[in-house]
Amino acid sequence: MTLPASGQITLNQVNVELGNSGTAQISMNDADVRDLFDVASGQIRMSDGYGKQVFTPIGEHQYTQPGTYSWVAPACVKSVSVVAIGAPGMGTTYGPAGGAGGLGYKNNISVTPGASYTVVVGQQSSSTASAGADSYFSSTSVVKGGAGGAGSSSYSGNGGSGGTYTGDGGGNGGNGGNGTSWSGAPYPTGGGGGAGGYSGSGGAGANASMGGSYGGSAGSGGGGGGGASGFDPQRGSGYSNGGGGGGVGFFGQGASGAGGTGTGTSASGGVAYIRGIGGSGGGDGSYSFSGAWGGDYGGSKSNGYADSNPPQGCGAVRIVWGNCRSFPSTNVCVSASCGNVCNN
Repeated sequence: MTLPASGQITLNQVNVELGNSGTAQISMNDADVRDLFDVASGQIRMSDGYGKQVFTPIGEHQYTQPGTYSWVAPACVKSVSVVAIGAPGMGTTYGPAGGAGGLGYKNNISVTPGASYTVVVGQQSSSTASAGADSYFSSTSVVKGGAGGAGSSSYSGNGGSGGTYTGDGGGNGGNGGNGTSWSGAPYPTGGGGGAGGYSGSGGAGANASMGGSYGGSAGSGGGGGGGASGFDPQRGSGYSNGGGGGGVGFFGQGASGAGGTGTGTSASGGVAYIRGIGGSGGGDGSYSFSGAWGGDYGGSKSNGYADSNPPQGCGAVRIVWGNCRSFPSTNVCVSASCGNVCNN
C-alpha cells in the first residue's frame, strides 16, 4: 500500500501503512511516522506523506533439511507468509505404503523485527510402519503441513492416512496404498501417496493386488500424484515395488501431478511410469526396487524398506516477505525475492 499522492491523508491511512490497526493511537512525532514521511525533525505536514510507503525488505528463507531452527525476523519486516509441507509416513515391506505429507499455508503472519520464531521441518521415519512428522512455523496452530500416517505392519493392512494441514489454505496428503494377503510371489505392494496441494489433496497410492499392478490417483489443487501398486510375475526376482508418490513444490500453486500408471501383470519394479508425478514443481517419486521413495517434498515411499537417511520425500518450510507476497500464487516465485534467499 502507498499513501495518496494528492488530496487528504488520514491518520487511519497512516496507521494502515505502518501495519497498525486503523484506530491505533499515534503521534506525528513517532519515529516510524517520521521515517515514513521522511522528515527527521521539525514540523511534519500531511503533504510530506504524498506517495510515501513503508520500506519493507524483500526476501525469503527456505528450510529443506529436517530439524528444528530459530528464524529471526529481519529489520523492518512485520509480516510474513509461510508454506509448510509435512514429512510422509512409512509402510511395510511387500505391504501397505505410508501416507504422504499435507501442505498448509498462511499469509500475513505478524512478526516483530529482531524476534525469534521456531521453524520445524519434519523428518521421514527410518523405521517401517511408522508415521512421519509435522512441519510448521511458530507452532502447529499457526501454520502446519501435517505428518503422513504409518502404513500397517501387516502385509494385508491399510496404507497410512495422508497428513492434514493448518492455515489459510492447503491440502491433505494422499493415502498410501493398502496391502493385501499373499504367500510368496508375486509380492504385491501398495503405491506411495502424493503430497497435498495448495487447494486440494494429493493422489492416493494404488492398493496392492494379486491380480496385477494398478495405477495411482492424480493429485488435485497442485498436489502430487499417487504411485502405482507393485507386482512381480517373475516370482521373487526383485521387481515388485510400486511407485513412490509425487512431492509438491513450495514456490506456489502449479499443475497437479499425474498418478503412476500400472503395469498390469508385467513386472513393476524399475519402470519409470509407475511413479507418481510431482505437483506444483515438486519432485517425482522413484521407482527402483527398495528405493521407491516419494518425491520432494512430502511424497511417500512404496515397498516400505526403511532407510536411516531418506534421500528424498521429507518435509519443508518456506518463509517469504515483502512485495505483497501471498500464497498460493501472488509474487511467491523465487525470482520475486530478488536474490535475497537463505537456505537451511
